[in-house]
Amino acid sequence: MTPLTEVEGRRLALSNLDKVLHPVTGTTKGELLHYYATVGAAILPHLRDRPVSFLRYPDGPDGQLFFTKNPPPGTPSWVRTTPVPRSEDPRARQVVIEELASLMWAANLVVEFHTPQWRASSPAVADRLVFDLDPGPPATVVECCRVALHLRERLAADGLEAFAKTSGSKGLHLLVPVVPTPSSLVSAYARRLAVEAEAALPRLVVHRMARALRPGKVFVDHSQNAAAKTTATPYTLRARALPMVSAPVTWEEVDECAGPAADPDSLVLLMDDIAPRLERYGELLEPLFAPARAGEVP
Repeated sequence: MTPLTEVEGRRLALSNLDKVLHPVTGTTKGELLHYYATVGAAILPHLRDRPVSFLRYPDGPDGQLFFTKNPPPGTPSWVRTTPVPRSEDPRARQVVIEELASLMWAANLVVEFHTPQWRASSPAVADRLVFDLDPGPPATVVECCRVALHLRERLAADGLEAFAKTSGSKGLHLLVPVVPTPSSLVSAYARRLAVEAEAALPRLVVHRMARALRPGKVFVDHSQNAAAKTTATPYTLRARALPMVSAPVTWEEVDECAGPAADPDSLVLLMDDIAPRLERYGELLEPLFAPARAGEVP
């Protein structure tokens, strides 16, 4: 029998709690749900008022993975949805996670959370800029950290403040709070900086996606600033062999990981690491929500 749990006055059926989702660590679905309940206060501000896309992995990362933007079948009536018109479906809607109950409902589906750089209340008007730094083997997150430090300095020259988080895979994300700006303008600026980075660090950076260009280099993916694109939400678990999390890191950690003797595993953050880090550092991405920290996009 599927257990029923009450969350903030909503009754949720949480299923298959003993199911192992990450065999390497033996992590169960019940532990995954406990993780989201524990970090709800940290992840929810990054989800609120942003249409969410789900990468579902109900049988773990070795099972079937599928990406969906539409509200899943059986979405409760109390879960908010918002219009997100698409060329193939002008009446399309997507889920918006507003509170702990809807977070736990979505987590029970076993998903990665992906969100755009704009809010549902201001479609295609970005309040964040993002760079996804993706290493091409044999490059690792060590090379990503070196590129991140370069981009941080370049952004600062334009009056913009960058914050770092792990991708939850093998790379690094930079998030930059910006004064609300049309996504098209943010995209153009991000591409310009990616091209500049390649010119400044030609042995380390590539700004184009072509696989043939990427071995041993860091792809500075600027495309996720487009209004139609999404990025892994801070604190989301990822569908990986280990229960890896896309989680914020300090610039001191980035600097240390960029060193000549750095260990790439130093920035592998797992589910059980996050609560202690929140206790130690607080919410490192909280400045993203402070209007005074947002910069003008040149």
